[in-house]
Amino acid sequence: MDTQVLSTTLQGSSLLKILLLGVGGFLLSMALTPLYTTVAYRWKLWKKPRTETVTGAKATVFMKLHGEKHKRHIPTMAGIIFIITVAVLTLSANWSRAETWLPLAAFVGAALIGFVDDVINLRGDGTGKAGLPSRLKMLLITIVAAAGGWYFYYKLGFNSIQLPGLHQTSLTIGWWIIPLFTFVVVATANAVNISDGLDGLAGGLTTIAFACYTVIAVLEHKYGIAGFCAAMVGALMSYTWFNVFPARFFMGDVGSFALGTALGVVAMYTDTVLLLPIIGFVFVAEAGSVILQVASKKLRNGKKIFRIAPIHHHFEAIGWPEAKVTMRFWVIGQVAGFIGLALFVMGRYG
Repeated sequence: MDTQVLSTTLQGSSLLKILLLGVGGFLLSMALTPLYTTVAYRWKLWKKPRTETVTGAKATVFMKLHGEKHKRHIPTMAGIIFIITVAVLTLSANWSRAETWLPLAAFVGAALIGFVDDVINLRGDGTGKAGLPSRLKMLLITIVAAAGGWYFYYKLGFNSIQLPGLHQTSLTIGWWIIPLFTFVVVATANAVNISDGLDGLAGGLTTIAFACYTVIAVLEHKYGIAGFCAAMVGALMSYTWFNVFPARFFMGDVGSFALGTALGVVAMYTDTVLLLPIIGFVFVAEAGSVILQVASKKLRNGKKIFRIAPIHHHFEAIGWPEAKVTMRFWVIGQVAGFIGLALFVMGRYG
C-alpha cells in the first residue's frame, strides 16, 4: 500500500511539473519576444522571399501571392525564441538524461543548420532560392539524424517499432532502426519546413502535434519526453500568438528545421513512428504535394498537378484567403491528432 501511495505521489508530482513546464514555456517565450523584436528591427532581419522554385524556374505564382507581404519587412529567425525557451526549461527541469538529451541535442543541432541558412538568406540580395543549397541542407540534416539514430540504437538500446492499433505488438528490426530513425527525422524536418509558408500555419500545426505527443508520453510514463513536449507547446503557443495573420515575424529555417527534427525524434522515442503520418497528416500532405508536383513536371513535360506547391499555396491560388487556409489546415490537424491518439490508446489498452 505504501508503495502504491509513493507511486501515485511521484506520478502526481511529475504531472504537475509537466504542466508547469507548459506554462513556463508560454511565459518565458512571451518574455523573450520583446528582446527578439528589438534586435530584429535594429539589425533589419527581414526575410527575403524565394524567387525561384525547387526546379530552378521563376516563382511567379508565389510572388504574385506573397510579394506584397514581404514589402512590409517582416523579421525572420524568431524560432530562436522557442529554441532558447525549450532548451532552458528542459535543462532546468533536470529530467533523466536518457529521455531528454537526444531530442534536445537534435533540436539544437537542426536549429544551427537552419540558423546558417537564415543568415545566408539575410545577407543575400533576394534573388534565387535564398539560402543554403537544398542538397547541402539535406546532407547536414541527414548527418544530425544519423548521429541521433546511432545513439538511439547503440546507447539507448532501441531496436523495435510498435504496430499501431495492436495491443503490445511490436516488430524487432535490430540495427535497421538506425536508417529508419534517420529517414523519419529527415522527412519530418523537411515536411515541417515546407509547411512553414503561411502566417500561423506551421506554428499551429506543430503545437497540435507536440500536444498529442505530450499526452502519449504521459500515458507511457516517459515524463522527461512529456516535459520536453509540454515546454514546446507553451513556447509555440506564444510564438503563434504573434505569427497569426498578419504575422509580426517568421520562425525561419532555424525554427522549422528544429521543430521537424524534434518531432521526428519524439515519435521514435515514444515508439509511435507509424502514428506520426497520422498525427502529422497535414505535414505529409504538404511534402507529398511538392513531390507530386516536381514528379509531374519532370514526367509530363512540365505539366503541373497543382497551380503551385506546397498545397497551402494552391488553395491560395484558387482564391482562398490566407487565414482561411491556415485555420482549415489547423482543423484537419486537430482531427488527425485525435485519430492518432485514439489509435494509440487502442493499441496500448485495447
